[in-house]
Amino acid sequence: MKKIILSVILLILFYNIHAQEKQSIAAIKQEADDDYNSKNYKSATDKYLKVIELSDFKSQKLNAIYNAACCLALQKKIDSAYIYLDKALEYGFNYKSHLLSDSDLENLRNNPKWEELMAKIPEPKSLNDKPDLAKIITNDIHHFWKAYDLVENDSANIRDIYKAYYFDKASDGMEDYMGSKVSSIDYFIKHIQSHPKLYRTIRENTLKVDEYKKDIQQSFKNLKALYSEAKFPDVYFVIGAFTSGGTVSPSGLLIGTNQMSDGDNINTEELDFGDKLLMNKSKYLPHVVAHELIHFQQDEMKKDTITLGYTIKEGMADFLGELISGDSANRKIFEWAKGKEKKIWNDFKKDMLYDRYNNWIANYNSASEDSYPDLGYWIGYEICKSYYENAKDKKQAIYDMFHIQDYRKFLADSNWEKKLDEMK
Repeated sequence: MKKIILSVILLILFYNIHAQEKQSIAAIKQEADDDYNSKNYKSATDKYLKVIELSDFKSQKLNAIYNAACCLALQKKIDSAYIYLDKALEYGFNYKSHLLSDSDLENLRNNPKWEELMAKIPEPKSLNDKPDLAKIITNDIHHFWKAYDLVENDSANIRDIYKAYYFDKASDGMEDYMGSKVSSIDYFIKHIQSHPKLYRTIRENTLKVDEYKKDIQQSFKNLKALYSEAKFPDVYFVIGAFTSGGTVSPSGLLIGTNQMSDGDNINTEELDFGDKLLMNKSKYLPHVVAHELIHFQQDEMKKDTITLGYTIKEGMADFLGELISGDSANRKIFEWAKGKEKKIWNDFKKDMLYDRYNNWIANYNSASEDSYPDLGYWIGYEICKSYYENAKDKKQAIYDMFHIQDYRKFLADSNWEKKLDEMK
């Protein structure tokens, strides 16, 4: 009995120590970004180097390496900057166009090493424009359950097992997902270990992806028919830490399958109110993929930091995702908004021309029955739907959405506010 108690105490201490350490990574990165924005490049460099040292995931290290190189270049530490850019190439950096346009690297371009660096960068792969060639990759889910079963029989080596059987076997998509959406391996393990009832009941639903492949492929074909310029990336299904149900990266569409595994006999009692809202039924997986597929097409839209722009991008992914797949990935939000449309819009107008993203998107931490999260998705959906319905040429309307350069004008052209005024 004493050994069991001691093991539990040691496990708690392990998680507390590592949680503090990994929290400090996020804090250090934020401090580094703040120093960079304040042009305190020496301090920013030191902090980015610390992030490189502490990070678990390749993409986290790559971002910090590149940022350190930029800060060194801005300090005119030319040789050191090149050392870190070479290191970035070792970690898979291959964005030649970004290097050529990044003003932070201006001090490096007259150096003889610049052409050498450019010659080392491989040409980017051309994006696939054929729906049938997109791959649907589920290996990471199977690797997770292999590790999960091993941990059940060997709880003393949790981290080593997950690292060897899950993280070390990660696909390119899983590498990107973990690096952008999960702070550390320890954070991931803490999430899994703190939700035993959930993970004992969702396995079957996480393995249903194969049942939805035809629906996913049909959505891809439907988009091609509506938007001839569409590109079709591979789709990766992973088990995350309830920090993202879906996102995109250069590797493709990345789906947090455990957040899409609700259904009959699933035990969600360990989830708080916000996490329960994040949990979606597995049958909505094709609609989540369709939503992310729309995001993958949005590179030509203006990069803007006003809340209106963020909401239009998310709402467009919902609206066009529904158009190509038959339903929305965010049905819960739309049902909650019924009857509250004018109040939601009036509240939103106070924020829409400022950078107040967290008031309207990804605000599950403050969710309650009276304060629903992610209402920005609903707002953007309604604006895009109104624009589409008013357009005589529907294909042109879709093209216009993917090429928005003025979000205020798009809102005006949508006639959404007029439509709202006419509601009873």
